[in-house]
Amino acid sequence: MHFLTKDLYFPPVDEASYEGILAVGGDLSTDRLLLAYRNGIFPWFNPDEPILWWSPPERMVVAPQLYKVSKSIRNLLNQKKFDITFNQSFEEVIRNCQQIVRKDQDGTWITDDIIDSYTKLHEMGFAQSVEVWQNGELVGGLYGVDLGHVFCGESMFSKVSNASKIAFVTLVQYLKDNNYKLLDCQIHNDHLEKLGAFEISRETFIKVLKS
Repeated sequence: MHFLTKDLYFPPVDEASYEGILAVGGDLSTDRLLLAYRNGIFPWFNPDEPILWWSPPERMVVAPQLYKVSKSIRNLLNQKKFDITFNQSFEEVIRNCQQIVRKDQDGTWITDDIIDSYTKLHEMGFAQSVEVWQNGELVGGLYGVDLGHVFCGESMFSKVSNASKIAFVTLVQYLKDNNYKLLDCQIHNDHLEKLGAFEISRETFIKVLKS
């Protein structure tokens, strides 16, 4: 495992541990974050831990060009219960992702420093959000880092049933319409698998990222 200094540097991703931890330390500057994402690396750590940088051996992704919206979600979209916007309330989305209570999860990895750094990325045009509204209230959404051909999803939240699914499917459709190659979902979980994500090797992911 590599220990980072103030130098803007990451080791090769194939030097990550079996679990996928590549490096420890450094900072959350926008330059370091962009260098990380462009090389298939992301930060993920608990508030009481040093910054951990990950590049797992298997990557959870969605291929927008192959994605099929489920009948149930299509019916939800057709009911027009929700209003959907892009990049209208980025900071409100990321703060909701920080504060939402999640099943089987104690606390959050989205620290105030994470919020500050990703909000700066948003102001620079690199971090994007999808907002889902109901009766004028923000009830769901997601955010991530946009690399132009790969969108790196970070977190999503839902205050009412299906709101985060609507945000997710709306993002995938946007990525499909704009010829993105992948939606990066980082690490496997059952919810993402049910939404249509699947795992590919780190090597395959990096090839797409660098293409």
